[in-house]
Amino acid sequence: MVSQPPRRIYLDNAATSWPKPPEVVRAVEAYLRENGAPAGRGAYREALEVESLVQTTRSHAARFIGSNHPDSLVFTANGTDSLNQAIHGVLRPGDHVVTTAAEHNSVLRPLEFLRRHRQITFDVVPVDHDGWVDPDAIASAIRPETRLIAVTHASNVTGVVQPVEEIGKIARSRGVLFLVDAAQSIGHLPLDVTRLSVDLLAASAHKGLLGILGLGILYIRPGLDETLLPVRQGGTGTRSDQIEQPRSMPDRYESGNLNVPGIVALNAALSFHESPPVRPSPTLAETLVEGLRKLEPVRVIGWNGNRPHVEVVSVVVKDWQPADAAAVLDAQFGIQVRAGFHCAPLIHAALATESIGGTLRFSFGPFNTEADVHVTLEALKQLVTFST
Repeated sequence: MVSQPPRRIYLDNAATSWPKPPEVVRAVEAYLRENGAPAGRGAYREALEVESLVQTTRSHAARFIGSNHPDSLVFTANGTDSLNQAIHGVLRPGDHVVTTAAEHNSVLRPLEFLRRHRQITFDVVPVDHDGWVDPDAIASAIRPETRLIAVTHASNVTGVVQPVEEIGKIARSRGVLFLVDAAQSIGHLPLDVTRLSVDLLAASAHKGLLGILGLGILYIRPGLDETLLPVRQGGTGTRSDQIEQPRSMPDRYESGNLNVPGIVALNAALSFHESPPVRPSPTLAETLVEGLRKLEPVRVIGWNGNRPHVEVVSVVVKDWQPADAAAVLDAQFGIQVRAGFHCAPLIHAALATESIGGTLRFSFGPFNTEADVHVTLEALKQLVTFST
């Protein structure tokens, strides 16, 4: 008799959320089956329906982040694309950037590329043992030529929430642009770009927002589009008789066909967020951390103080490489997690996880349950037993 695989317990929501709300699945299927038209590329009924839905979703998403300016919300290919548009579009030779050791490679690699090829410079502000950055350290790193401060809202390694409101006030008082990477916070934490003094906010649609892969958003503070250069040019469906890229928003940054299935999914997902499921208190992440602290061979990373966190927990299991532990959890227990450096290489020096291949990361979504946490704790107890 062939044994049945264990029940799938998906704890990799920081990479992408799963499952999706049923409303999201139905909306995408309905579009693909019944419409299928592109956005801004036709005047027939289905194309006009799509164009209306795109604008509705744009307004919906703008309100979700506290903006009253829908046309300042640009759809991109993904969160990385949003960050590249922001970073490449705003920086000029000679500019200086302040960023942090908590950043994802989607911030670090564009900066390193521009350092090598476009004569920009940047300083990396260190983080503490929780992965938290001190706003005073950000302020101290600002120079006369500093044009941009780029900070992740929540770490994808430790889940710690950065003090972006304080950093935003510093940036505004010093006349420096402020870019927030909200990939791990949007959909988990309330966002208000005005209150946070944000000039640019980048995020993906498929993580906390519960949309599907292949769509990102970029908020551009009104007026900043006059100096933020688009990184690609092409067809927009508007001013097609001219070879110059339109200057109007949001067409200036939306060349090529939009990902309409992704936008349809995002609209449905945003509606789901308006009446989200009631989450337990403490959170699932907090419950996991409490249980893990009773397992001496397991070291919880970045939950040492009273910092706020999103639903991300990283651990190191004694005598286990993170990748090996993840493989056993999947094969033996059906628990699916992420192992490694999580595309955020610099934070691991502060966490002392460089030499062991990073961390084992558990990340929860709205469809996880306390039962998932209990199964995970039991599995980790057995994992520890295997190594002793």
